[in-house]
Amino acid sequence: MDIISPAFGLIFWMTLTFLIVFFTLKKFAWGPILGALKDREKTIQDALDSAEKAKQDMLQLQSNNEKILMEARAERDTMLKEAREIKESMINEAKGKAHKEAEKLLKDAREAIQGEKAAALTELKNQVASLSIEIAERILKSELSSDDKQKALVNTMLKEVSLN
Repeated sequence: MDIISPAFGLIFWMTLTFLIVFFTLKKFAWGPILGALKDREKTIQDALDSAEKAKQDMLQLQSNNEKILMEARAERDTMLKEAREIKESMINEAKGKAHKEAEKLLKDAREAIQGEKAAALTELKNQVASLSIEIAERILKSELSSDDKQKALVNTMLKEVSLN
């Protein structure tokens, strides 16, 4: 029995020492260690959540950027189309104005030519009439230079008048 009793005392003191160390560690070490582990776990989870949120934000920003880029391209295309239409309308308007101006110049030139032609014809008629009168005057002077010729002309004219 001697073997059992020292073992029992040793077991008692080892158990008591173990329990004291266990409660001391539980009170002073495990609480802070478990708290630190929980804090670390919470920090890691928060970092993961924040990374996921950042990823979602990046996807949303990328989607918004693509949308804005598409809108900008559409607006650029619209502006280019409007610019082309304005350019074409300006060219067509300038062509129309030039055509109208050319027609007006041609009409004015034709009118001027017609006016000059009429004036030239009038001048020509006046000169022909003047020459005719001058020629008739010279012929009459030469024909009526003697009294006999004048009497014969008067008699011929009287005969023609009475015949008509």
